[in-house]
Amino acid sequence: MATGRMAVKCGRIGTRHFMAAALVCLFGPNAWGGNVGLAGILGSKALLVIDGGEPRAVTLGQSLDGVKVLQIQGDQVLVEFEGKKRVLRVGQNAVGVADAEGQGKHVLTADGQGQFYTTGTINGASIRFLVDTGASAVALGAADARRLGIDAGRGERMLSTTANGVVEVARVKLDTVKVGNIVLHNVDGMIHRSDLPFALLGMSFLNRVELQRDGGTMTLKKRF
Repeated sequence: MATGRMAVKCGRIGTRHFMAAALVCLFGPNAWGGNVGLAGILGSKALLVIDGGEPRAVTLGQSLDGVKVLQIQGDQVLVEFEGKKRVLRVGQNAVGVADAEGQGKHVLTADGQGQFYTTGTINGASIRFLVDTGASAVALGAADARRLGIDAGRGERMLSTTANGVVEVARVKLDTVKVGNIVLHNVDGMIHRSDLPFALLGMSFLNRVELQRDGGTMTLKKRF
């Protein structure tokens, strides 16, 4: 399941294409394993905001971080997550239903290349993760580390083998790493000297959860 590579796709969305633009439907901490909202609708695409991240366009019938867009009609979108269907309306709040078995669990859906992405937090600040079982620790690029207020200069200097060869990194301790409802403390992190397109959710986090994969779905459950 190691990724071995990372890809970034960038795009620009003109404001003239928005049929609607309002952040709605924030599910509270006792609801599904993350926050999801509808920022707007672009034809056959819904602009979803998941776990406080940037709005991202999801095509009708596609999935993002376990949220699948089933229907787009007018100013509302029907989505499915964790086996439940919810209607997200622009300008109105929707209430999620708490799932007692969902505590300490997070479900991800693979993208078209079989990669698993999710938005979480490190030390309380939002970060975009790529799940990578080939990474020994949670890895951050230099720019992300600075944005999160992590001083790489205080870390232990060491060499790390990556898909791009051997690089110098700084090993640090991350106070908290949160993905969905899973919160882990005192997690090993690696700060790279160069920038990375995404943070890597590596084995210092994954070793402390149960990881189950079923086709294009991955479920993380907290163990300890």
